[in-house]
Amino acid sequence: MSHHPAFCRFAAVLVFGSASLLTGCAPGGGLRPVPSYDPSQYRLGVDDEIRVVTYQQDQLTSDYRVASDGKIAVPMLGELQAAGMTTDEFAHEMEGALTSAKMLRTPNVTVQVTAYRLVSILGEVAKPGQYPYQPAMTMLTAISAAGGFTYRAVESYGYVLRQEGDHTVVGRIRPQDYVKPGDVIKIYERHF
Repeated sequence: MSHHPAFCRFAAVLVFGSASLLTGCAPGGGLRPVPSYDPSQYRLGVDDEIRVVTYQQDQLTSDYRVASDGKIAVPMLGELQAAGMTTDEFAHEMEGALTSAKMLRTPNVTVQVTAYRLVSILGEVAKPGQYPYQPAMTMLTAISAAGGFTYRAVESYGYVLRQEGDHTVVGRIRPQDYVKPGDVIKIYERHF
């Protein structure tokens, strides 16, 4: 049940102390929690930048950016799918491509993320904007990157728009919850 802000202020005056009536009045109060995110299961996505190191093959070691189609253009190998893969999975794909192209018999490839996708932070923070994701970033550390909460902020939760596979989910995120790369987080303003 969604209430108009004027109703919520009126209800607060009439039933001061009745939390059950006012629960729906809190901004975003009706949002369900988004699925939790495990940062150890990081998957590459559009705009991630990676360093591909091929052991003892300096000419095959380079930096790449995941393009908007989710692929990386590798000289002499063509386009390889990267979005949706872990760094280990992409390293194995690269090894397979090098073997198939008969460039190396037993390639040894490692992949490291050098720049992560951005996280957008809106609403009641000192410096709304986009900030680079950091491994194990929580809502609270993301808010810290944006200069912290304003004095009007609801600090106990926020709104998040998150990509889950091929669909987008909307829900509530708490300060200790992990942020997922690409998240859009909004911090609400308190009504009273």
